[in-house]
Amino acid sequence: MRFGIKTLDDFDFSGKKVICRVDFNQPVDKEKGTLKSTVRIEAAVPTIKELLQKGAALILLAHQGSDIEYSNFWTTAPHAKVLSEFLGQPVDFIEDVCGPAAIEKVKSLQSGQVLLLDNVRFVSEEQTLFEMKLQLSHEEQAKTLLVRKLAPLADIFVCDAFAAAHRDQPSLCGFEQVLPSAMGRLFEKEYCVISELLEEPKKPCVFVLGGAKVSDAFLMMETVLKKGAADYVLTGGLVGNILLAAKGEKIGSGSGDFIKKSNYWGFVDKSVPILKEYADKIILPVDGAYVKDGKRFETDISSTPDDVSLVDIGEKTAKIYSEKILNAKTVFANGPMGIFEKAETELGTKTVWDAIGDTDAYTVIGGGDSITATTKYGKTSQISYICTGGGALIRFLTGEELPVVKALRFAAGKF
Repeated sequence: MRFGIKTLDDFDFSGKKVICRVDFNQPVDKEKGTLKSTVRIEAAVPTIKELLQKGAALILLAHQGSDIEYSNFWTTAPHAKVLSEFLGQPVDFIEDVCGPAAIEKVKSLQSGQVLLLDNVRFVSEEQTLFEMKLQLSHEEQAKTLLVRKLAPLADIFVCDAFAAAHRDQPSLCGFEQVLPSAMGRLFEKEYCVISELLEEPKKPCVFVLGGAKVSDAFLMMETVLKKGAADYVLTGGLVGNILLAAKGEKIGSGSGDFIKKSNYWGFVDKSVPILKEYADKIILPVDGAYVKDGKRFETDISSTPDDVSLVDIGEKTAKIYSEKILNAKTVFANGPMGIFEKAETELGTKTVWDAIGDTDAYTVIGGGDSITATTKYGKTSQISYICTGGGALIRFLTGEELPVVKALRFAAGKF
């Protein structure tokens, strides 16, 4: 047991039917019916292999997209094919989640065999809107259709979906109420890495916060600064623009209008006391880049033209950030420095990611865009740890007890 949660070492899986919740959620190419990335599937392979080698009959639950991100709402059929290639053995799949066909498949499953059921979010109780509107307790989640139909067929529940640990849904938090439960190896590893990053990072510790997920970034920034985990917070992207606006710096009317239209201006006001208290730790861009007629132009922040949008940090800032990263002992990065998908606005992100790859520090990358940047710039092998979680990672770093962690601790005490 670790962190008050049982691990795979606490159970005998031989001859047992095991329900394992994984996070296989990946970008999908619907025209080809294939996955654009297989990172999360590959990350779960060690847990799946271990359970199969220990004699479990394994039932996998996973989601793909949601009602909110409907363009990515899809079957998990292609995931089964990819997983089969990673495992080197057949992975059975059925277009059902907890109906009669799925139940019959689960009943007939033998030790060493693996079955992936279809997208759990095809069941209404698993959808994000259902979670947000009804806010069922974990006890109530145990009474939902998915848990009532599948739990009686299983002996043990394993959750290896750290990337979804911030969600409060039956497939994640309901089974722990009625089955002996453990966290998988990926969940265990990510919990350990992020705990150490928050509680005992080697100093100096540098946090790189950018991108457009403003609310999560500000929650995390306040926590790591208050705890003393961060020696420096390097800012870019929309996060950087908001902090610059809070300081009264020029960011261009385009940037300001975007912040207002996106209802983020409240973060500008919120940032004023944060900047005052941690002025020596929060590093803001000294220059930025904007695009005009398809070309990149750089400007000192104090000279930013009124009619532009800052879409990247400038070369001077990128150099300052690189030096901080190269001299650090621990680096955590979440969010790019600008619109790195375009050649004219990628300099800041590329330069910072080059430094993250070159530093001798222990480096942790988290969040979808950060992982995409790591892949784009060929830094994957140079990063100490790449966390599969985005929202879960950030919520964890705010000091919040994640719903799945709470459920797993409950199970550890009950069974």
